[in-house]
Amino acid sequence: MRALMFVVLALLATSLAGCGSVYYTVSANAASARLEQARLMGAETQAPYEYYFAREHLRQAQAEAAEASYGDAASYAETAEIYAQKAIDTTAAAKKDGRAGDAK
Repeated sequence: MRALMFVVLALLATSLAGCGSVYYTVSANAASARLEQARLMGAETQAPYEYYFAREHLRQAQAEAAEASYGDAASYAETAEIYAQKAIDTTAAAKKDGRAGDAK
């Protein structure tokens, strides 16, 4: 019985070890899509802090993933997605308020 339990736990641990790269990939793709949307909306000039903060966090996520540090990579990608969304929101608000040509 103990041997069976050990085998089950070993298989479970092995299967969970591969999940980090999948989670990172999903997070990085979402962040990348939002960052591209922000760029197309003009966030580089309307929300530069949020845009560049998101962009650099996405780059750091890619660097961490290249070192197989998927937990850190996913964390950076999540932060990138949050700030890309903030850039989108700030840019949309600026356009709504008629400040489309003004920099922050």
